[in-house]
Amino acid sequence: MTEQRFSRRRLIAVSGAALAVPAVARAQDVPAAAPLHRRNTMSFVPQNWQDHFDGLGIAAIVADTTSRALHFWSGDGETYKVYPTSVPRTDELTKRGYTEIVRKRVGPDWTPTPNMLKEDPTLEYMPPGPGNPLGTHAMYLSWPAYLIHGTHDTRKIGRQSSSGCIGLYNHMVEELFAMAPVGTQVRII
Repeated sequence: MTEQRFSRRRLIAVSGAALAVPAVARAQDVPAAAPLHRRNTMSFVPQNWQDHFDGLGIAAIVADTTSRALHFWSGDGETYKVYPTSVPRTDELTKRGYTEIVRKRVGPDWTPTPNMLKEDPTLEYMPPGPGNPLGTHAMYLSWPAYLIHGTHDTRKIGRQSSSGCIGLYNHMVEELFAMAPVGTQVRII
């Protein structure tokens, strides 16, 4: 009878193989048509502009707070884009319905609202720049204090993290800013 030696390397190799077997076995059970990712925190739900507007007008935006996605259609219907967003932290902060872009600004400054100051009295006015919560571009909606804007804090995208606004990565809001003119119809759902 030969004596078998157990080394640390052999123990690690055998343990790794034993742990891999259930994963390989589970992979065999996945149907061929299954999506490549099972868990996507920003599970985009496709939208059709016809479900929300009578016509495209000069352009149309649907901000879906459930899937945390902003859908954009150009007025001619040729351009359709979907962007990941941050959404309001709570339902109480979420305003839903129809509005439109009434003003746009590159390098927006930021002033906390009275409700924000109640929550955090240390907040202060911020000029444009890296610390500004509105990022590099802002599109103001017809509802006071509600915007579609960028953010320097990229951790917020895909999360319930805003005080009511719809936030995008700066490079994405810059692209949207160039495509969505003042008067673009917006629906928040």
